[in-house]
Amino acid sequence: MATKVNQDPKKRTSAATNLIAGGGAGMMEALVCHPLDTIKVRMQLSKRGRVPGQAKRGFIRTGVEIVKKETALGLYKGLGAVLTGIVPKMAIRFTSFEWYKQLLADKQTGIVSGQATFFAGLAAGVTEAVAVVTPMEVIKIRLQAQHHSMADPLDVPKYRNAGHALFTVVKEEGFGALYRGVSLTALRQGSNQAVNFTAYSYFKKWLYEFQPEYVGQNLPSYQTTLIGLVSGAMGPLSNAPIDTIKTRLQKSVAQPGESAIQRITKIAGEMFKQEGFHAFYKGITPRIMRVAPGQAVTFTVYEYLKQKIERTGPAALTGGSTAEAKL
Repeated sequence: MATKVNQDPKKRTSAATNLIAGGGAGMMEALVCHPLDTIKVRMQLSKRGRVPGQAKRGFIRTGVEIVKKETALGLYKGLGAVLTGIVPKMAIRFTSFEWYKQLLADKQTGIVSGQATFFAGLAAGVTEAVAVVTPMEVIKIRLQAQHHSMADPLDVPKYRNAGHALFTVVKEEGFGALYRGVSLTALRQGSNQAVNFTAYSYFKKWLYEFQPEYVGQNLPSYQTTLIGLVSGAMGPLSNAPIDTIKTRLQKSVAQPGESAIQRITKIAGEMFKQEGFHAFYKGITPRIMRVAPGQAVTFTVYEYLKQKIERTGPAALTGGSTAEAKL
């Protein structure tokens, strides 16, 4: 039997609220957590550990080497691409999740089951992957993969910034290169958001049941942060191999006559043969350290901004929801 999640179908979070609150939450997440994402990408691209005489590097050593060779700004490579796409990404995530939830709600009661929440999160993740995330990550990974020093003006990289990387990739490899790995990105984002929204929804529901005095208003920020942290850690644990293969696929240049499935199979096969099964989980530590607090920041800031906007901002004109109605 599916567990029911309370939902008032007449009260929805407006698109304007999702744009402002979601965008603000996403920008805060990116600024706080991007260095860990850069370390994760470098670890996923590294083939050390299977080469004689080269010891594998952990996330701390990887981060230290980036700072040592490329300065602390090296940890923020690709941030421009992330900030450019973060507002539409978060707006699409929350707006589409809300829309899919309403679509899957019981037509008679308006109640959204746990299963419906899972599939709404899955669909929202796929939607954001196709609309924004894949092109954004292709550019971000190309920038993060460059080992140039940010302090040396003579060390000119191939991609100077997000705009130049976008122009260069499209010019040299065609527009389709921006969607390299879209199937894996959609699978990763879909599974991430399915697990994330479902876990967050249940945690939030249980907290309201144990604390009825908060019904109709936001939970305390520390509780939102905690359940966002826990739910955020679940996605990376479930799809780490997908993310690692995706990173290597998006960093590489496509070979003529080679299909996407052939490239994916080739990358996976070479990883297993040359580096072993553990290679599929490279970067899992910084990824969890980035995604889990990232989701904690996202949900906490989103809930806070949403409440403020619905009380005083443009959402009041378009029918905002209560804090409880969102999830």
